[in-house]
Amino acid sequence: MADIEQEYLTFILQGEEYGVDILCVQEIRVWSSVTELPNKPDYIKGVINLRGVIIPIIDLRLRFGQPALDYNDQTVTIILRQQSKSSSMVVGIVVDGVSEVYKFTSQSIRKAPAFGNSIDGCFLKGLVSVEEKLIILLDSNSLLNEDDLYCVTSNKDSHEEKTSASSDSNIDNNLDQSNAAPTLSSA
Repeated sequence: MADIEQEYLTFILQGEEYGVDILCVQEIRVWSSVTELPNKPDYIKGVINLRGVIIPIIDLRLRFGQPALDYNDQTVTIILRQQSKSSSMVVGIVVDGVSEVYKFTSQSIRKAPAFGNSIDGCFLKGLVSVEEKLIILLDSNSLLNEDDLYCVTSNKDSHEEKTSASSDSNIDNNLDQSNAAPTLSSA
């Protein structure tokens, strides 16, 4: 029984080559400005209107914790689409540049090593060796999963936690002061 080949579009992020399932790629666009939204994480650049569909744009460098890069004429946005029975998810990912299209069999894809709980590997599907380089294959299902892609603590929640902690420390200080014995000052 022959192993079925699957095509991957590869792209560059900070000198590393990544790949996504080409069946999820709707189109590749040259970087263009976005409409920014308030109260969003830094890696969400904003949204675009693509033929009547509002699409969130994610800077994959920032999402992966890499340093920001000024956009230039090589910067592209890859529009990804995941169709499921219940819904459709469309998102644009900003990458440094598009590389090539490769065909890989499932046997040629190596499982990513386990890093424990300290490193989030939810986007990794595996690694594949091409000539002298390793290509990091991304799991399209995780990449296009709202819970994984937008996994952040909201600014409101962190503000409430800080306010609550500040209030608690003020209450503790007031209790300490009210329990303190009065002191007499000598003139």
